[in-house]
Amino acid sequence: MTRALLLTGALMGGTFTLAQTAPTPSLTPAQEARALAIEKNLRCPLCDTGESIADSRSTISGKMRDSVREQVAAGKGDTDIYVYFSQRYGNFVLLDPPKSGRNLLLWGAPLAALAVGGGVLWAFLRRSRPAATLPDEPLNDAGGFDPYLAQVQRDTRTGGES
Repeated sequence: MTRALLLTGALMGGTFTLAQTAPTPSLTPAQEARALAIEKNLRCPLCDTGESIADSRSTISGKMRDSVREQVAAGKGDTDIYVYFSQRYGNFVLLDPPKSGRNLLLWGAPLAALAVGGGVLWAFLRRSRPAATLPDEPLNDAGGFDPYLAQVQRDTRTGGES
């Protein structure tokens, strides 16, 4: 019967497996909340959108969720679980990568850029001096005074009275 089912499934273009899955351990509400928090911090290795394994529907995410639940039930700490998955899939799988080593550069780069930008802005503002008072007689392009502009300035200062 099993061979016929597998053969029929293969002929129809599908694959049927009769693999038995191990029952997931029952967790206390506190362990369940902890497992869910860990699942939300682990990225699905197959999803292009960076989905957590808690939100992903891929098969590998289901297996990873089961593994998280088993490890939480076994009493392993959060750090141990994260190390297990990062050793298996690399730091890519961690949605909140550790703040050490090369990752420290990724965490510190925005802060360093903000500090450098603030320093440049501070230096620019410090260098710019308040504008000196304008001369009573404006200069023209040739370095001399422009009598028409001087007349306009006098008229605007006195309210337009001639």
